[in-house]
Amino acid sequence: MEEPRRRRAVRILGTGVGLTVFQSAYFAAVEATGLAVGTVVTLGAGPVLIALGARLTLGERLGRGGTAAVAGALAGLVVLVLGGGDAEVRPAGVVLAVVSAAGYAAITLLTRRLGRAGGGADALTTTTWAFAIGAAGLLPAALAEGLVPHTGEPVGVLLLLGYVAAVPTALAYALYFAGAAVVRAATVSVIMLLEPVSAALIAVSLLGERLTAAIVLGTLLLLAAVTGLAFAETRTAVERRRGAAVA
Repeated sequence: MEEPRRRRAVRILGTGVGLTVFQSAYFAAVEATGLAVGTVVTLGAGPVLIALGARLTLGERLGRGGTAAVAGALAGLVVLVLGGGDAEVRPAGVVLAVVSAAGYAAITLLTRRLGRAGGGADALTTTTWAFAIGAAGLLPAALAEGLVPHTGEPVGVLLLLGYVAAVPTALAYALYFAGAAVVRAATVSVIMLLEPVSAALIAVSLLGERLTAAIVLGTLLLLAAVTGLAFAETRTAVERRRGAAVA
């Protein structure tokens, strides 16, 4: 069945705008407050915003477990902002990370909503058009900064850019959109728990960033919140299956 043009336009435009906000705000957050904190806040706040958005827009029940997870995530953000120290955590960077998470949540909710209606299955087309819209949206900033990288090794930089564009970007997002269309909204984020952990390890071992006790505590609270959402999702799915079997 062919997807209606209006729904297809909403999917492509919404995903493109959300992806632009997600990526640009994320890299700005990393520049402002570091790789570890920027990644943890973005991917920790994302599932919480998705859970709240799913409750408001998709009618998915939050439940006591989801409510506790939201509270835990907010506590983690407070600990990061107030306890991190000026040298490690900058509030402006945290705000940018939350904005990035909002873009990520919008993409997930839109993909899930259209997936329910049978309009979110074309992952490759979604990815292609989303990045085209993102490129157009970021072009003015790129022109202001300079389109040509300033480097003494242009061939190496071009090869690296090609790899980043093809594998961890185009391929990864195509797989993400395909998965987001067929599972519950908050569940999409659970497997992303490995990314903030990996980012923290890279930040400490390769970039020389320092993790304070407050950063570690805030990170653990955020990751625990997302884990709580995963368990809440599992319980809800089991209860629905049992209800369907009884009916």
